[in-house]
Amino acid sequence: MTVNGLTTLVDTGLGNSAYVLDLGDGGALVVDPSRDLRKVREAIALHGLRPRLTAETHLHADFVSGARQLRSSDGAEIVASAAGGRAFDHRGLADGDEVDLGGLTLRALGTPGHTDEHLSYLLLDGARPLGVFTGGSLIVGTAARTDLVDPERTEELARAQYRSVRRLIELPDDVAVWPTHGAGSFCSAPAGADRTSTIGAEKAGNALLAAEDEDDFVRRLLAGLGEYPSYFDRLSEVNRRGPGVIAEPPPLVPLAVGDFRAAVDAGATVVDARPAAVFAEAHVPGAVAIPLRSAFATWLGWIVPEGARVVVVRDPDQDADEIAWQAAKIGYDLAGELGGGMDAWDGDVSAIPFLEPADAAARLGEAAVVDVREAGEFRGGHLPSAVGIALGRMADAQLPDGPLLTVCSRGVRAMTGASLAARRGADVAVLSGDSDDLAQAAGTVLKTGP
Repeated sequence: MTVNGLTTLVDTGLGNSAYVLDLGDGGALVVDPSRDLRKVREAIALHGLRPRLTAETHLHADFVSGARQLRSSDGAEIVASAAGGRAFDHRGLADGDEVDLGGLTLRALGTPGHTDEHLSYLLLDGARPLGVFTGGSLIVGTAARTDLVDPERTEELARAQYRSVRRLIELPDDVAVWPTHGAGSFCSAPAGADRTSTIGAEKAGNALLAAEDEDDFVRRLLAGLGEYPSYFDRLSEVNRRGPGVIAEPPPLVPLAVGDFRAAVDAGATVVDARPAAVFAEAHVPGAVAIPLRSAFATWLGWIVPEGARVVVVRDPDQDADEIAWQAAKIGYDLAGELGGGMDAWDGDVSAIPFLEPADAAARLGEAAVVDVREAGEFRGGHLPSAVGIALGRMADAQLPDGPLLTVCSRGVRAMTGASLAARRGADVAVLSGDSDDLAQAAGTVLKTGP
């Protein structure tokens, strides 16, 4: 079902969607906004709206909420689960509570599973349901993971998720499904590319809904769970307490070379946001390669420890504001950047070979292949000799002895993994390309499974 006045705002890096609904009176409902409100601002400005209400489906683990910012800067009322224990002003809702939107109604539906206090919000026109904001309950092709609250409660919450999803699919088939989590989100089991759906489409095509019973549903859901970024373990509490209000993130302050070097000598982590191929040629020794792209925030929060002082190296044509916003939306403040970039650096430099498949194949006899993709990707096809060490574990995992060759699907994650290995003293090179390319160059075939 298409609802007039609804705008879906996709964060491809985090794999999430926020929503802006025109309430018809100059006000807007904003659902599950992150601290990075730039797209929200663009949407409301385009339609001449002001945020009147912001609704949170659950305590988010994957981004810092922007609800308090909308309250502070725009006077928007926050509605959220009364059971969430949020330590800031909001209107607490329980199952069945309704919010008058002025012509439309928002009804809270208790849908625990992804979190204990999870609410979905059913949008009603009179008695007619139009759509449901499902957050991390029913999502396109699957349902969100249940191991983030407490790994020991994963199955318990999966059973709650089963009951919540079954409740949602009792809605009419033409009711729209507007999830927060989607493809690319570590909060969900693997899903397709579609961001929204309908109840009927999910009943027909969602593999979890084909489960024979609750036990089968739980098995299917848990089988799809992979690793998730380490910062997920703390952000839900940040969002419960109430994140700091910032209209803009602190800007990247240019540091003179001497000040930059002093920060590094004092223990600051150097995050190099330049493209992988550029980083490979020359970088500050010990720098971590996290090329600026949509997933920059995810890898920053996964790899760089909470509380670390972070200084950045970027190319002049890379957007400093984008780097700062991506850091801010997962709760990271940046201490500054190398003024003038690598052209200004006057110290030693390091390099990491970035090899085409034929050159990488020539090293297979001497180098151990480390595949830094996620476990599911690794099982789908890898070099027979490869060791799977997901990128999120590269900083601490035991590495093979001797020279290393890191691989992924394009070389970007492999370069990040190589930079982490190099920080530990490894002799490492990176495949520019994917394992298929390397297998063909080496005259072998990929292996599936563990």
